[in-house]
Amino acid sequence: MPRLLLIEDDLTIRTPLVRALRDRGHAVAAASTAMDGLRDALDNRPDLVVLDLGLPDLDGRELLRMLRAVSAVPVIVATARDDETEIVRVLDAGADDYVVKPFTAAQLDARIRAVLRRGAAGAGAGDPALVVGGLRVDPRARQVTLDGVAVELTPREFDLLHHLAARPGEVVTKRELLTEVWQIPYGGADKTVDVHLSWLRRKLGENAQQPRYLHTVRGVGVRLESPGGAG
Repeated sequence: MPRLLLIEDDLTIRTPLVRALRDRGHAVAAASTAMDGLRDALDNRPDLVVLDLGLPDLDGRELLRMLRAVSAVPVIVATARDDETEIVRVLDAGADDYVVKPFTAAQLDARIRAVLRRGAAGAGAGDPALVVGGLRVDPRARQVTLDGVAVELTPREFDLLHHLAARPGEVVTKRELLTEVWQIPYGGADKTVDVHLSWLRRKLGENAQQPRYLHTVRGVGVRLESPGGAG
């Protein structure tokens, strides 16, 4: 049974959401403040965190950064802030997904299960490490090294890089990435892919203007290849 932590200060949202998620087969703990949520996440190590941004003691985005400094637990941000700038900031801070209020328990449950499926799929013990140039992606340990140096990635960044590294030299479309990595079989979320690719590039020490491994094919998608051009 997946263990969830819901960090939400609004009792009128928190109570029915906890009940609904439990009815859908999750074990759910809840916290009403950022610091209580942080303590619970560190002490009890949930499988996934659902995080509200408008918390009374600390902005949820700051809590997300604190979580990311000490944990790779998947985080779905639940927010009433629906403007693109805020969503990009949330993704940049390390969120694995987001859902905009108001939402139904069924919608959130679908997002939760999708994120947990990605994590389970990425943990395949029989998968060999993938090597592209100086980049090594190990799905068994969920670890990445670049020229022998460890690269710290969020779970979503790892899944994205692993998907691309399994297809070296191929152009992978944003639609395929949304379907296979995010498990969102519809359009309209290209910005999500762009943000995660941008962050991944920074962690690999490159940018879109001076790519080494991640090459954008304008209007099509992205290709991962070694700096020498051979996957």
